[in-house]
Amino acid sequence: MAHFSTPDAPRFSVEVYQNEYLPEGGREVNAIITVTSAGGGATAGPPIPAPGAYEEDPGAYDGVSGRGGASGRGGASGRGSASPRAAVVIMVDCSGSMDYPPTKMRHARDATAAAIDTVRDGVAFSVVAGTHKAVEIFPGNGRLAIADPLTRAQAKEALRSLSPGGGTAIGTWLLQADLLLGSADAAIRHGILLTDGRNEHEEPERLRAVLDACAGRFTCDARGVGTDWEVEEVTGIAAALLGTADIVADPAGLAADFTRMMETAMGKEVADVSLRLWTPKGAEVAYVKQVAPTVEDLTARRVEAGPRAGDYPTGSWGDESRDYHLCVRVPAAEVGQEMLAARISLVQPPPDGVGSPPSPLAQGLVRAVWTNDLAVSTAMNPQVAHYTGQAELAQAIKQGMNARKSGDTEQATAKLGRAVQLAAASGNEDTAKLLAKVVDVLDVAAGTVRLKAKVAEADEMTLETRSTKTVRVKK
Repeated sequence: MAHFSTPDAPRFSVEVYQNEYLPEGGREVNAIITVTSAGGGATAGPPIPAPGAYEEDPGAYDGVSGRGGASGRGGASGRGSASPRAAVVIMVDCSGSMDYPPTKMRHARDATAAAIDTVRDGVAFSVVAGTHKAVEIFPGNGRLAIADPLTRAQAKEALRSLSPGGGTAIGTWLLQADLLLGSADAAIRHGILLTDGRNEHEEPERLRAVLDACAGRFTCDARGVGTDWEVEEVTGIAAALLGTADIVADPAGLAADFTRMMETAMGKEVADVSLRLWTPKGAEVAYVKQVAPTVEDLTARRVEAGPRAGDYPTGSWGDESRDYHLCVRVPAAEVGQEMLAARISLVQPPPDGVGSPPSPLAQGLVRAVWTNDLAVSTAMNPQVAHYTGQAELAQAIKQGMNARKSGDTEQATAKLGRAVQLAAASGNEDTAKLLAKVVDVLDVAAGTVRLKAKVAEADEMTLETRSTKTVRVKK
């Protein structure tokens, strides 16, 4: 294990858990990589200008295309010599469906106000109303405000203009957020997106293209309120933009959820961290997955980073720990030989963006040793075994729920029964409770279940949305 740090930045460390022993001719090496960052002490941003130290920028802005004054000056955006360390855009669904029931929009306003209260002094922020177009509610004119008591109060006052009406085009909201976040020279760029409906005013290909364009430019947490939205849309947004996804079935819970999301966003201190994987000649990467706190396959997101090396995005970090499952196929070797199967590094782009090599944050090594001791080579590392089961659990829920929707009772029963079995064996109590709302559990150990005849839509969507949440190995 190796770690590096810079002043005021979190200290990163890498731990490798694996059984390095392979049988003669064995090729597949599995390892769990635990990455931890701790001890950051950075502040939210630069010194705050005195209240009232603002000026109006006459630059025109059309609210959708991003043209106009994006200098970060004027209006309610504080003017200072330093750039904010973090920037956040809150995107609130204001489509017509937010009027059913009328209390939904009120809860959305309250939640946005709570999130604004949680924005730290010095952080750049904006609020966007999302319908079939994206309209800046605060501060406007293509700029971000710098958070202080005055701008927070002004932003909350501006929320009065949030009213339901229009369609849903989520890609347009995300593009607006990208323009706003790009106008600030901030290291941490984050979005919070709330929707209550399906993305009906855009083709799926359009949203996918927008997500591809925004990936790596900012991270985004996505929330679905009520039960009229698409799980795959919301979870897809979060996955593409390295954020979290969840359901808020009761709109009354939005304020607490928005507060937690913003608190987490405010705790991020290092942006654009990549997991760099080097493998020796003749080796190939089977897959790289994040397995805690959620399962997320990163394999296809590799960016080449030199000879036999590739970078996998992990987004922004605060004080936290995550686990990754690495599977590498190495050239077969004879008993007694050993090799470095992979070298894991945490890297961050250089401050100037070009020319300099990336900053190393931490490093770990994955080994392969060939043995004829069958007992040693067949023993499965506890961490690898645990997360293999957690990944299978997420897959079993997805397959089971899809089968249930398509009317394949036999397949749904089998897959959800296996999910019950895996959840119990791994100690994933939260997922076990969600499964119990969809199936009657007859025998936990055997995975014997019976599909419930009636399931509340909120319970069904909660299970699907949270199916990738994992529990860590009990050490």
